[in-house]
Amino acid sequence: MKRELALEFARVTEAAALAAEKWVGRGDKIAADQAAVDAMRTVLNQLNIAGEIVIGEGEIDEAPMLYIGEKVGKKIENGSSEILTNVDIAVDPVEGTRMTALGQGNAIAVLAVANKGSFLKAPDMYMEKLVVCPEARGKVSLKNTLIENITIVAKELNKKITDITIVILDKPRHKELIKELQEKKIKVYALPDGDVAGSILSCVIDSEVDMLYGIGGAPEGVISAAVIKALGGDMEGRLILRNEVKGHSQENDRIALSEKERCEELGLKVGEILEMKDLVKDDEVIFSATGITSGDLLQGVKRKGNIATTQTLLVRGKTRTIRYINAVHNLDYKKEIGAK
Repeated sequence: MKRELALEFARVTEAAALAAEKWVGRGDKIAADQAAVDAMRTVLNQLNIAGEIVIGEGEIDEAPMLYIGEKVGKKIENGSSEILTNVDIAVDPVEGTRMTALGQGNAIAVLAVANKGSFLKAPDMYMEKLVVCPEARGKVSLKNTLIENITIVAKELNKKITDITIVILDKPRHKELIKELQEKKIKVYALPDGDVAGSILSCVIDSEVDMLYGIGGAPEGVISAAVIKALGGDMEGRLILRNEVKGHSQENDRIALSEKERCEELGLKVGEILEMKDLVKDDEVIFSATGITSGDLLQGVKRKGNIATTQTLLVRGKTRTIRYINAVHNLDYKKEIGAK
């Protein structure tokens, strides 16, 4: 993949964040998501790529969202000698739609890109996830208990287990687990939403977070795996049916059956441990995230009149280069976000 494409992909998440910012605190997460999707699609279609969305907002019948299977990138005119780069794309135009709608922190616009066939095509279902810092790469496993994995990470970092900081989503399904860890004096950072941001925090040098564990969305799990691979960390995942997370009911059982059938179509086994090589095959990953609202990872969009600032995390897996890009935008010239 051409190196110069990395900065182009940063433009994509910047546009999504700028578009979503208009809806911060306005209580309409659907409008925020749609604005980000529209901006993201517009910029993707300006790039010299032949891209396919493999992790997106749903299947083809969910259009006009960025749906799974959608083709994006510059259209080649008949007779042109221009060659486009073939890539697979994983997107989450607004990771943290609820946080955006409520004006809460840690909402980001996210995109990961790799060569064709690199990403696991994960169904829209639950995934159990374990993410660790680079020092513990290859040492932990979902076969172990969480306490065993925390002990391993502590050993690799030369820390006491009571000095380990672990991110867990603050959801009812994790309530007892969080309580158990806190009783053992282990530091839990409970995020209301956003396990992609939580995953990144476990691997960046200026964060106190050492690992992440929990059950969240499978598509977000693949996006997390892309950036964790690029950052040199490690991750395992395991697909889980809805009725195993939310309990048996007629509706949950119906959804679980559909999830199981979808996994069979894709050649995936529910409950089987997926290692990093299963989640992301290629080292040549480019990951970009731009802050929508300020949080632990990135500053959110700040706006004064028609001038706005953004902060973007850009990671190139091939060289493990990490860039923080602070940009100033004149919104009068941003057609992709609806400027006049």
